[in-house]
Amino acid sequence: MSNIDSRKPSGEPRWLGPASPTRIALIPPISAARWLLVLVALAGIYFFHGFLVPVLAALVIGFASWPVYTRLLRQVGGNTTLGATIAIILILAFLVVPIFIAASYTASEIREWFGWAVHVNKTGAPVPGWIAALPAVGPWLGEQWVKYIGTPGAIGELIQLVSGANIGNIYRAILAAGNGAFHLVLTLLFMLIALFFVYRNGAGFTRQVDLVGERILPTRWERISRVVPATISSTVTGMTLIAIGEGIILGIAYWIAGVPSPVTLGVLTGVMALIPGGAPLSFTLVSIYLVASGSPAHGLALFVWGSVELFIVDKTIRPKLVGGPIKLPFLPTFFGLVGGVKTMGFLGLFIGPVLMALLVAIWREWVREVELSAAAIPEAPPPPPTEDDSVDEVAALEEDSEQTTAFRKAAF
Repeated sequence: MSNIDSRKPSGEPRWLGPASPTRIALIPPISAARWLLVLVALAGIYFFHGFLVPVLAALVIGFASWPVYTRLLRQVGGNTTLGATIAIILILAFLVVPIFIAASYTASEIREWFGWAVHVNKTGAPVPGWIAALPAVGPWLGEQWVKYIGTPGAIGELIQLVSGANIGNIYRAILAAGNGAFHLVLTLLFMLIALFFVYRNGAGFTRQVDLVGERILPTRWERISRVVPATISSTVTGMTLIAIGEGIILGIAYWIAGVPSPVTLGVLTGVMALIPGGAPLSFTLVSIYLVASGSPAHGLALFVWGSVELFIVDKTIRPKLVGGPIKLPFLPTFFGLVGGVKTMGFLGLFIGPVLMALLVAIWREWVREVELSAAAIPEAPPPPPTEDDSVDEVAALEEDSEQTTAFRKAAF
């Protein structure tokens, strides 16, 4: 009796007919499972790519704050739900309270600007002395000031002229700004929701990632699993603390120097400090304004103070905080910031440098492995010179060998 006849009939009918265990599969089960996993992952990325940015931001913040969260978890007796709730409340307080204070000061300063514009539109304003004293462009700027600001009613006419000719563009810009603000609020909301579950289920997720990582990279995962969290934590924490510190210190310096709207300029300086070269550009422009407005001593003092503060931060604090064991160079940091902002918006300021730090870490791990492999294999000595070889050829071979060795040491 054949195998098919000896099989016991199943109680459930098959959709595609009877199957025999002796038949050979067209696709091996392991390959089919791998391809199915890849297809499911691609489908998930396609359908949920809109949530990719908040999830990445939640993972980055979770990695960066995990040591602090573990201490908080010990204080609450290991209750992950309570610990995650308290952590989210603390993050909200850390984000919302400073933003609310800065926004209130900025709104009051904007009201002062608006009141000044209304007053100038009613009575006019003379040309400032520092504008008229500018070389080459001072007279032309003075004429434009008198035409659009100095004459009573000139600001109102300018607003009517601009709004009348570009009312459609202004309407679209307002809609785009509203949509951008609403999208940012939704992104922050989804990020906080994802961050709550990262805190609550982070330990189990970490164990699963370790199991998969040891299966995929059995020889490298032990070091990568130590380097990656330290890199993420130090990069995010260092960038945030440095930006906040520079914004506060330079904002106080603006206030001491008598710069108008010091809080707004301090907030802008803190945001610019996230970008390489942003903080020096900010206080340099403010120093130039002070010099041009008739306060050269204040402008020079502000520039010297900003330069000294920037030197201290870049030489002592930044190398210890940003990058951790990676010590991310300038160019990858710049590309990570610009690319992150271009593709992910404001949250890309943190996600971009973290991704670049991970790429640099993986690259250096590969280079380190190649270096160790090359050191383990002794290089074959060059063949001894024969009687036919000239002295110049032997010297050239020795020089090439020394240059090759020096290049390898410099590269690795």
